[in-house]
Amino acid sequence: MRSDFQGRHALVTGGGRGIGRAIASSLKDAGARVTILGRDRAALDRAVSEGGAHRGLTADVTDAASVRAAMSEAAASDGPIDFLIANAGAAVSAPFSRSGEDVFRRMIDVNFMGSVHAAQAALEPMTKRGFGRIVAIASTAGLKGYPYVSAYCASKHAVVGFVRSLALETARTGVTVNAVCPGFAETDLVEESLDRIVSKTGRSREEALSELVRHNPQGRLIRPDEVAGTVLWLCGDAAASVTGQAIAVAGGEI
Repeated sequence: MRSDFQGRHALVTGGGRGIGRAIASSLKDAGARVTILGRDRAALDRAVSEGGAHRGLTADVTDAASVRAAMSEAAASDGPIDFLIANAGAAVSAPFSRSGEDVFRRMIDVNFMGSVHAAQAALEPMTKRGFGRIVAIASTAGLKGYPYVSAYCASKHAVVGFVRSLALETARTGVTVNAVCPGFAETDLVEESLDRIVSKTGRSREEALSELVRHNPQGRLIRPDEVAGTVLWLCGDAAASVTGQAIAVAGGEI
């Protein structure tokens, strides 16, 4: 499989931590040249210095011009982008009655438009070369509903719909477009969710964790490397006929 990645350039948005960092590290270990994008310069530098990527560039995925400029710089430095992993995301938890327009717009801007901006910057060069892999990191929240995260669910459903549509447009171009949909995973976002549950409900951290993992029939959080392994397969030659899919990595939840 390593030959599938030698001489290829991968770019991972939100690659400085969590699932994005695990994906970047897996792609690098497989032989790809890896650029990570994010807003946190310190996290990007740390990931690069610890061997998780070759290069880190700052960009705000909600700003199309920022994404395009960073991706152009990455391509100029390390060659055209062969693998785009649109991973950057955010989550907000609140009852719908307290989820104003600003909450919905923030979730759409980061989770959905962040994926759109990255794909728009990467797609034309991919189709001209006749090769590319676009993988959006969605969520099981893009395949089902959860209470108290209506804005987040709406944004992730939008990502899955976008992937399925773009895959049909690009089916004859050599570019595949897929989504990976993790359940609750061992990430900073989930740690923050646990903190909120503890502070709002008075439950212990163990009780809060049990509340999250009850959705997973395996009774555990998903490991970032499990998500990375799925992404790696989708980027490899063996998955050339796999496009328009939303693959759940969720212990049987979906």
